Amino acid sequence: MFLMKTSTPHKAVALLSGGLDSMLAILTVLRQGIAVNAIQFMTPFDPIASDDPTFCGIRCQSLSHTYGFEITVRHLRHEMIDIVTKPKHGYGKNMNPCIDCRILMLKEARQYMEAVGADFLVTGEVLGQRPMSQRKDMLYHIDKEAGVIDTVVRPLSAKLLRITVPEHKGIIDRGMLYALSGRSRKPQIALASEFGLENYPSPGGGCLLTEPNYAFRLKDLLAYDANPAIRDIDLLRIGRHFRYSPRCKIIVGRDEAENAIIESVAADRDYLLRVEGFGSPMTLVIGEITAESLRVAAAICGRYSDVKDLHEVVVKVVQRGQTSIMSTSPADDEIIDAIRIEKRKTRDQAIA
Repeated sequence: MFLMKTSTPHKAVALLSGGLDSMLAILTVLRQGIAVNAIQFMTPFDPIASDDPTFCGIRCQSLSHTYGFEITVRHLRHEMIDIVTKPKHGYGKNMNPCIDCRILMLKEARQYMEAVGADFLVTGEVLGQRPMSQRKDMLYHIDKEAGVIDTVVRPLSAKLLRITVPEHKGIIDRGMLYALSGRSRKPQIALASEFGLENYPSPGGGCLLTEPNYAFRLKDLLAYDANPAIRDIDLLRIGRHFRYSPRCKIIVGRDEAENAIIESVAADRDYLLRVEGFGSPMTLVIGEITAESLRVAAAICGRYSDVKDLHEVVVKVVQRGQTSIMSTSPADDEIIDAIRIEKRKTRDQAIA
C-alpha cells in the first residue's frame, strides 16, 4: 500500500461507484501524480439505501483518506426517475436504462469538472465488460451525447481506445495505462494486489434496475402512476408488494428491520396493520383505501404472521393515531397469488 502524492498541476474528476474498477482507475491516475476529485452519484436505485451504514460511501471515504483524493457526493433522484420513465436509448434486459444513465452522469461530472477547474474525466469502465453500454462504438456515442468527446480517460482500457486530449497533450502518460477488456476479473484482481488494495466489493449487484423482481415492481408502479413519489420508489426495495386495485397497494414487511422502515415512512393518510400479541409483519396500506381493501390487507397480514394456521386472527389497525381492531381469517393461496406483484417463473423455468 502506498500514499499517492500530487506532483503535477493537473487535476482529474473521477466517477466513483464504490466498486473495484473505479478505484483502480483512480489509483492509476494518482500514480502519475495527478490530483483526483472523485464524484459519487447516488440514485433511488442503488442496491443499498444511502442512509444505510454499509453504503459504499463509508468505504470510499476510508480509501480517499488512505490514498489522498477528495470525494463529492451528488444525488440524482428526480433526474434518474425521469430517465427510467422515458429512456431515450431504451432499456437493458430489465428496467435498466444504462446508456441514458451513463450520459446523465457524464454530463453532471462535466459540470463538476468545469467548476473545480479539472483537466479531464476518469471512469473505471472496461471495454466489453457490459454488453449494452461498454462496446467501443457505444462508449464514443455516450461521450458525444454527454458533450465530453475525447475528454474521458478510461485507464483500464485506454490502450484499446482512441487517444484522448489529455493523453495527446501529455497530461497523462498513455504508456502507464492498460488494455483490459471483457468480463474476466483476474486482471483487476492482480492490479488490486499491485496497488495494495484490499477488502474491495464483489462484482455485480450494482443497480436494482437490473434485478427482475425489482424491475417487475417498478413496471407495476409506473403502469398505475406515471409520476410516482420518491417514497413509493424507495418502498420498492423492501417487503412483499400486493396490488389490490389501480390506486391501492399493500406492502408487508419481511423482518423487523423492514417493519421498522415501513412504520417510519407511513403517512397520516396510510394504514398500518399488525397481528395483536404474536410475531407479525408490519403491513402498510397506501392509496385509495376502502373497507374491503383493509379486510384483504388484514388477511394478508395474518397470512405472514406466526399464527397463520389459526382459523381467525386479531389485527390492530392504526391510522392518524386512531386504533381499531379487525378479526379475519388469514389469506389463502388464491388471494396471495391473485394480487402479489412478483415476477413469476415460466413453467419451463420452474421445471429446470
